[in-house]
Formats: sequence, C-alpha cells, structure tokens
Amino acid sequence: MAKYVIGDLQGCFNEFISLLKTVDFNPSRDHLYLVGDIVARGPDSLACLKYLFAQQGSVTITLGNHDLHLLATYFTQKTSNPKDNLQALFNAKKLPTYIEFLRQQPLAVWLEKYNTFISHAGLNPQLSLQKALELCAKAQKKYQGDNAQFYLANMYGNSVNCISQANDKLSRFTYTVNAFSRMRFVNQHGQMDFANKGPASQNSPELFPWFDVNANNHSDINICFGHWAALKGQTPYPNLFALDTGCVWGEHMTLLELKSKKKHYCNNYKEHKNNT
Repeated sequence: MAKYVIGDLQGCFNEFISLLKTVDFNPSRDHLYLVGDIVARGPDSLACLKYLFAQQGSVTITLGNHDLHLLATYFTQKTSNPKDNLQALFNAKKLPTYIEFLRQQPLAVWLEKYNTFISHAGLNPQLSLQKALELCAKAQKKYQGDNAQFYLANMYGNSVNCISQANDKLSRFTYTVNAFSRMRFVNQHGQMDFANKGPASQNSPELFPWFDVNANNHSDINICFGHWAALKGQTPYPNLFALDTGCVWGEHMTLLELKSKKKHYCNNYKEHKNNT
C-alpha cells in the first residue's frame, strides 16, 4: 500500500490522470491525499470531481480556498465567477452529490505514521499542531452542520488575520478558513497578509513567508501544502513540501510519495491562459 500527496489540480484533469498512471496508482490498495483547489480555472473541474467521487474510499482532500468558494456559491445560490470555469460543473445532474462529497472533506490531516501534516495553505506559526487540528475540526463541523449556509456565506474577509481576533464562533471559523486555505505571507507575529501572492523573495521588511517565522516551531514534523504556485515547489526547509507547482498556469503538477519523499511530475499538456 502506497500513500501519495498531490498538489493543486485546479481542473487539470488530464495531467492529474497522467500523474497517477506514472506511479501506477491503484485505489484498491493505495491512498491519495490532495492539498485542495480541486476545482476552478482549469479546463475540467467536473471530471476531477467525478473521478475523485468514484474513488472516494481511497482519497482525502484538504479543502482549498477555491473548493470552499464552490461550496459557498452553491449554498448561497450565487452565480459563479466566469474566471473559475465552473459552468459545466454547475450544469451537472450530480452536482448535489459532488457538493456533498466535497463538504465531507477536512481542512487538515495529521498522518502520525508519516509524521506529516497536510493542509492547503500550510501551518501558521502562531499555532501548535494540536491547536491547528482542533481549529480545523471545529470549522469542519460548521461547514458540515445545519448552519453551513450561514458560515459559508460569512467566511469572507481579510480582517480576521490572527488568532487573537478569533473571539466568537464566526470569527474563529473565518480565521481558520483564512489560515488553512489562504495564508502565504505573515508578519513576525504570524498575522496574515492576503494581498501578496508572489514568490517568497517578494517580501517587504514587515512580511515573511509563513514558514520563515518561528521556523523551529514546526521543524520536527513534515508539512505538505499547496496554494502558493509562485514558490515553484521550493522551500528552504527539508521538512516542508510545496506541492502547488502551477500546472494550471502552464507549468507542471507534482505528486509526493509519503514514505520515500520522492517527487513525480507531469508537465501541463497545453498552457492555459492566465486569467487572474
């Protein structure tokens, strides 16, 4: 039995399947962890969700910001952003089934056997591993519960950018969503900045990549994350694995074998226009 972690799909179905073939992925014996952003921007989000739903016993998704936005759009009955390229998905007869499947997925996963934490955006330096898992579990109950529509509709905003601002149920939910699906740069106190999306070197004197602040806090565990394509899969720490390598922007998709830490790649078959 092999376990793998794969970077952001963003609707790049052909590259996804090609990469699984590279490692001879067998859902009857293997397990695949996805760091989120299954949907949006790429050419075939519907095919990605359809495949993952069919293999649901062998896959786990840590939800990304685009996945959460899809849930919010569905539950609030808003029109999706044309840039997200989700019309085929919203026209699908099995959309409610796929939405419910996605809603059952966690924000973070801890694999004790591999000493590995997985989430879409990483692990905020303000948080211990235990606190991170606690926050994610509570947030998961919110978007899976009877009041999911309320929480998903009100999860947006940049103002809740540190744990000290999470003083009630809604602000804790918003903070958790921000910390585990949107984080890139933080200040020295771990307060998140959401405006900067460039490479790690593009920091100001006040902002740093989240993994450079109190780096020793999490140096004893492996962390797999996506969300930050501008890193190009590179971090300065051997225990950190940046797996969003910009497939949807014409680069490649990355898959990591958890046991050996070997990486496998699939180039984008056809560069998609960057429509951000």
